[in-house]
Amino acid sequence: MMALALHREAPPRLTLASIARDATRSLYDELALAPKPGLVTLIDSGSHDDMDAHTFMRSIFSLRDYFGQITQAGFDGAEFPRLERLGIEAEGRMLDATGGVNTHRGAIFMLGLLCASAGAVVREHGSAARPSQLREALRSHWGGALASRCERISELPGGIAARRHGLRSASQEAALGFPVLFETAVPALASALARGLSAPQARLDTLFHIMAVLDDSNLAHRGGLAGMRLAQQRARQFLAEGGIAGPDGLLRARAVAREFVAHRLSPGGAADTLSAACWITRVCAGA
Repeated sequence: MMALALHREAPPRLTLASIARDATRSLYDELALAPKPGLVTLIDSGSHDDMDAHTFMRSIFSLRDYFGQITQAGFDGAEFPRLERLGIEAEGRMLDATGGVNTHRGAIFMLGLLCASAGAVVREHGSAARPSQLREALRSHWGGALASRCERISELPGGIAARRHGLRSASQEAALGFPVLFETAVPALASALARGLSAPQARLDTLFHIMAVLDDSNLAHRGGLAGMRLAQQRARQFLAEGGIAGPDGLLRARAVAREFVAHRLSPGGAADTLSAACWITRVCAGA
């Protein structure tokens, strides 16, 4: 037993570079997943006429330096205005790369804050990182600033939809420490992988878990409150029937995808949360 222990492979070391690299990889994890209801994949554009996989790849490449910069900022103990400035600059580069199409605005916000939190964890705890440490770092370092940010009136489509329908906005979700991410998405992904599902199966199942509970302002913007409730209902039904591992799981997922396209629904907020869950699974793999 001792000999086996001596040769056991050590968990990967968490570094600022690996945190940023895993953020880029997590965006590709989400893009490559199919079938996704209403969302862009490598093989179709879902409910979108203005973007495809090439648009997303240009966007992902434009964000690589951003994730490194904001991770470093978190390690440096930067105040929220610096993080916000980096995010605004990254959004500009994204729009330049996509010809003005918003592919990853939500991910810039969410994954950026998480990368900064991971940078803070590395500074304070060394290379180890657990989901609870990431959430605590986010709350303790920038929770107050995020709460203040909630008081701003957003003129972005998602913010307008959230305000109109009384939904929890992205800023409010962040100020609460991303409860859907940490309390629904991360446990769902971990459970699916522990049950022996493949990585794509686990991610698809997790996406439906997120859609079932998230106030997705992108859905509300495209389909109104009725569209968002329809999406939540279909996600809950899919899970109640066994999810991707249930009878005809893949066929049922494709049927939901077709219905979303017919209604022009796209759960962009759920997609961002899935990317974040994939990132946490990578970053916390050795914790």
